[in-house]
This record gives sequence, structure tokens and C-alpha cells, in this order.
Amino acid sequence: MLTQRWKSADSVLCVGLDPDMARLPDTFQSATGGIAKFCVDIIDATAEFVCAFKPQIAYFSAVGAERQLELVCEHIRDSHPQIPIILDAKRGDIGDTAKLYAREAFERYGAHAVTVSPYLGTDSLEPFFEYSDKGVFVLCRTSNPGSGEFQSQNIDGMPLYQHVAHTAATSWATRGDVGLVVGATYPEELAQVRAIVHDMPLLVPGIGAQGGSPTDVMRNAATPDGYGVVVNSSRAVLFADPVDHVAGARKAAQTTRDQLRA
Repeated sequence: MLTQRWKSADSVLCVGLDPDMARLPDTFQSATGGIAKFCVDIIDATAEFVCAFKPQIAYFSAVGAERQLELVCEHIRDSHPQIPIILDAKRGDIGDTAKLYAREAFERYGAHAVTVSPYLGTDSLEPFFEYSDKGVFVLCRTSNPGSGEFQSQNIDGMPLYQHVAHTAATSWATRGDVGLVVGATYPEELAQVRAIVHDMPLLVPGIGAQGGSPTDVMRNAATPDGYGVVVNSSRAVLFADPVDHVAGARKAAQTTRDQLRA
């Protein structure tokens, strides 16, 4: 599904749905279901230019808007069925709890893929792999400034994030559809991970508000056919124009898509 969307849209841009209540236009802050209505506006304005949408679950659950997240995911599946939904949940737990997190992502919200943490080991990922028609993006080298505190720790001559990449490319790739999360803010690490995992999809946050370079991402992470990456931009698209959020999001998405494509 992702490969088809890369090629049909000729885009590697993913728009992240991070509806920060404090930054929504006043009309959406006061309206019933305002978060969902804002997200639907963004989705419809930018769908032409994206390879995926990535709703961040915390922006909904923190304000009791889980039902609105369900409606957002339903809208994508109904109105834009060719576009994958990546639920950004960063789940990581064991046993029955992990099974429930997988059920939440894939059954309750109907996501096509979900982000997960590998810190608890392979058994914590297995409930997600059991959904054979779904995808799992595993945190590898994240875009935040403090990520290297643990992810860059040297273990047997190799940083931890590279151990994650090697495990993903070998063991996990035989169990399910796996990709890795690698931040745009670390282009050298992007190149290193790409060399390890070959054509495995990489979810790349960190362009736009976080300062990652589209040129560096494509040079270091794209596969030879010009795809292979899902490059996320959230705030720079959602809040591009405080007066006209629809026109602003559409213009920002098109511009970013074109920068990545170029």
C-alpha cells in the first residue's frame, strides 16, 4: 500500500496530525468535535500531496478526544482509502498489555501501521507482528536532542541504534512488515541505517519545525528509486497560516512535497 502511494502521488511527504488545542483557531477550540473537524480540513487540503498521514495519539487522548481520533481515521479510510494511516503511539509493553496496544491501534483506530518502542525486546513487538496485513515502525534513532543519551551508547563496538537496525533487517523482517523511525536531524545516522537495512521503509520525523533538511534526508535515506522514506512534517503544515488554515496547510504541504521530490 505504501509503495503504491509513493508512486501514484510521487510523494514521500507524511503530514503529521498533531492538533495542539492551544494553537487551533478559536472556532475549533470552542466547537463540539473541533479537533476532528480541524484535522479533516487539513487532511482534505493536503491529501493530494502526501504518501501517508500520521495522527499522534497523545494530542487526542490527553483531552479525552479518542472518539474524535476514531472519526479522523474513519475519514481517511473512507475519503482517501489509498493513503496509509500511521498511528504515532510509540507503544512498548509485554504480554497481554502489548496485545491490547496492538488491538487498540489496528482494530479500534483502524491504522495501517503503528510506531513502537523496542526497549522491552522482541517479545514486546510480537503482538504487533501477528497482524500480518499491518506495519510496524520501530524507534531506532529519534529526532529529539536527547536521543543519543541511550541510542548512541556503544555496545560491542556499535551504537545501540545500529543494533536495532540490524535486528530489524534480519530477525524482525522475517516476522512482519517492519520499518524504522530515524530522525531527519541526524543525516549521518540516516545514511548508516539505510546502509544496514537496504530498502526497508524509514519513517523520518524532524523536518520543518525541528529543522531537518529535506535535501539531507533524500540524499542520505531515500532508496535508489527516490522513495523508501516517509518524511513527516506536522506543525509546519498544520499551523502554516493562522488566518486560513486550509490554504496555509495546502501550500506548505505542496512546497514541502516539491522540495523532497526535487
